[in-house]
Amino acid sequence: MDEQPSEQDQLEELQAKCEEYLNGWKRAKADYANLRKDTARQVQEVAEFSRIPLILQVLPLYDYFKLALSHIPDDQRKLDWVKGIIHINQAWQDWLKNLSVEPIITAGQEFNPEIHEAIGEEASALPAGQVVKEVQAGYVMKGKVIVPAKVIISKK
Repeated sequence: MDEQPSEQDQLEELQAKCEEYLNGWKRAKADYANLRKDTARQVQEVAEFSRIPLILQVLPLYDYFKLALSHIPDDQRKLDWVKGIIHINQAWQDWLKNLSVEPIITAGQEFNPEIHEAIGEEASALPAGQVVKEVQAGYVMKGKVIVPAKVIISKK
């Protein structure tokens, strides 16, 4: 005898299929939402890091500007034109900060080949391998080194 499934069994089977299809749809919807987020994040990263060539061309100008500022005598720092130059320097710093570009800190740091480039050694009272002097500033953008800091390190 061929027994036909009861209406209750058929209903339960259909409900189970509906639940399975609904769960599959929910997973697909969540996967799609994650894909959209990942794609948006990747597009944002590409846009941000596509600025690096321009930033690399501008950073030497900023470094020269900072060098020029460091040569202004202390007795002239109160003059209006010097204050204007200092404001321009602040604008440079704000612009770089806006682009998530930050200087690499070198003073008193242990030499780190991931962020520093040693261009010489110098006898010093500091422990061996310690940064003695920064020769050229280095910069990171969102935690990634875009220009390593050129430094002189202490030797034994």
